[in-house]
Amino acid sequence: MSDARTIVVAGAGIGGLTASLALAAKGFRVIILEKAERLAEAGAGLQISPNASRVLVDLGLAGRLAPRAIAPDAVTVMSARTGRPLVRLPLGAEAATRAGAPYWVLHRADLQAALHAQAEAHPAIELRLGCVVEDYASHVHGISVGHRRHGERGDTQALALIGADGIWSAVRGQLFPSSGPHFSGLIAWRGTIEAPALPSGEPLRGVQLWMGPRAHLVAYPISGGRLVNLVAIVPDDWQREGWSAPGEPREMQSRFAAAGWAPAARLLIEAVEIWKRWALFAMPDGGAWTTGATALLGDAAHGMLPFAAQGAAMAIEDAAVLAQCLGDSHGAGTTGDALSVPASLRRYAEARRARVARVQRLARQNGQIYHLAGPMALARDLAMQALGGERLLARQAWIYDWRL
Repeated sequence: MSDARTIVVAGAGIGGLTASLALAAKGFRVIILEKAERLAEAGAGLQISPNASRVLVDLGLAGRLAPRAIAPDAVTVMSARTGRPLVRLPLGAEAATRAGAPYWVLHRADLQAALHAQAEAHPAIELRLGCVVEDYASHVHGISVGHRRHGERGDTQALALIGADGIWSAVRGQLFPSSGPHFSGLIAWRGTIEAPALPSGEPLRGVQLWMGPRAHLVAYPISGGRLVNLVAIVPDDWQREGWSAPGEPREMQSRFAAAGWAPAARLLIEAVEIWKRWALFAMPDGGAWTTGATALLGDAAHGMLPFAAQGAAMAIEDAAVLAQCLGDSHGAGTTGDALSVPASLRRYAEARRARVARVQRLARQNGQIYHLAGPMALARDLAMQALGGERLLARQAWIYDWRL
């Protein structure tokens, strides 16, 4: 294939790999530039709702993911005060049938490994590890991407550059130097528990969301049920970049004990032997998207708080829409040229901006609701119980029913 059919993707995370597969399916040659020398696990668990899982299934990933993914039976909202369930949002086979795609929970590393293997097997995708994007410049024939690998400078000519390089995106830094993430005042503590070590002695078959004063806790099975992923969200002024700073277990235990959380929740926290901390940053609502032959995708465009479980899902949706917009004018058998790329990328941005902004707002609002205290928390609990799980789940239909 010629340079006129080449697209460079910066970043080999979930968004970048999904975009590469979607673009290759439209007949493009894709070069992925990833600064890491090897692809390693960053983070732990992921929830992949039907709006995203149907994209992955359409890309042929069901066979690679099904053995490792779990379809939870429900999301159970728990009271940190009483230790009892407040409401149960039914998922499982019935919800998957209704949505037309599964709701999956899985280890982030399992999803990345499946995407990586699929990309490696595709003849139109080339992955260059240890390759840092240094600069880029648009021209009449497309874009020139400057990069460095093992100390050697290189330049790649392409039709477009897609920045899928995360919340601290270097591509965004050049494209929109005044636009960047802001600290939320919250941090996530992440850990895993071997399933046999669960305090209850019973396997966890769904997602648990524990709500308490100024904090919440999420637990669900991953790695085919071998592990349970635990995430605790608490306010803090610690704001170091990165996903995996070590955390002191005693700090977590004392925080939740002092706040009067129910014994069942504290036992979950005590079962985690190794904690990692992640300061939560987010992009402004609506995100930052495209200029000329360069566009952003996933966290680089619209990093959001994780309280709607849609960060990865939005990146996967981005990938599908991006490939469709570029494929409409540049796919196999079409006559599009480099001059039409900016218009294609603008269509992509317009197709995504409003939906992403709505999800960003929902995530922020969810975090505020989860952390209510006193009479407001009691009113929240009574309202959720009055609505019931089916109606609460129906409020998510606008997210889950999305289709390309």
